[in-house]
Amino acid sequence: MDKRNANIWAPVIGLDGFRKEQTAGREELLFNELHGERLIDKPHKHDFFIINLFDKASGVHTIDSIDYPIKDHQVHVLFPGQMHKWHVYAGTIGYQLMIERSFFEHFAPFFRFSFTNYQNHPVIDLTKEAFIQLHYEFESVKKELEREHSLIPLITARAGVIAAIVSREAEHVFTEFKVYQSVPRLAKFNMLIDEFFRAQKMVAFYADKLHISPNYLNILCKKHLKISATQLIHQRICVEAKRLLQSTESSIKEITFELGFADQAYFSNFFKQQTGVSPSDFREKR
Repeated sequence: MDKRNANIWAPVIGLDGFRKEQTAGREELLFNELHGERLIDKPHKHDFFIINLFDKASGVHTIDSIDYPIKDHQVHVLFPGQMHKWHVYAGTIGYQLMIERSFFEHFAPFFRFSFTNYQNHPVIDLTKEAFIQLHYEFESVKKELEREHSLIPLITARAGVIAAIVSREAEHVFTEFKVYQSVPRLAKFNMLIDEFFRAQKMVAFYADKLHISPNYLNILCKKHLKISATQLIHQRICVEAKRLLQSTESSIKEITFELGFADQAYFSNFFKQQTGVSPSDFREKR
């Protein structure tokens, strides 16, 4: 393994770190109840999937350097590798499913949109009806986990229902989901960016993969997403840069190379253009 890459990623917390606090669980997943104040003040990542369902709640959840208010009747979705911290205020009532990657794959298809979309919009407001449905499914998973011989096929089915309800609510809230659904090329472009953004920053590379011209790809982005193709690529690079600056002790030079920039000054100028502050100033605020 490349030593530079081995040192640059943020500390990752595994599922075993939460087993002592679990309300119910088995090897593949845990169920936790959230009552009262919770504080995580240092950003970190997980190597598993998390769904948080909030009933009565207030606070701030910072995900990939963006602050999201915690409110009643919300779902917060975290994929492996996303960086987060939070301050959950007193009086909060919530529920949490922590799910190993291998088990998540069994019901992942029920998340009907690109995972990148959920990562970019991890907080979803729920209607009262949707909250009641999700609360029922969460409680059903909990009860099954509390059985001496819990049934994985039953838990998988419940998890699939949860994913389907979350996706249905997301479709109403985030308009770009409908765009990706109706314009498959843009959905594919989004996934390609997530795969290649470190090495490939030019629109022409992605246009070639999509078998269209760079100009036409740019037209699609501006028409349906209201930003240019280049801006979409730059947004993804900037999200990763913020993750690395906030959650690692790696030098800015190391982060420069990790993100595929050949020159530190160029990376610093790029970051400041995108955020309004230099990488070092951004890091000091963490």
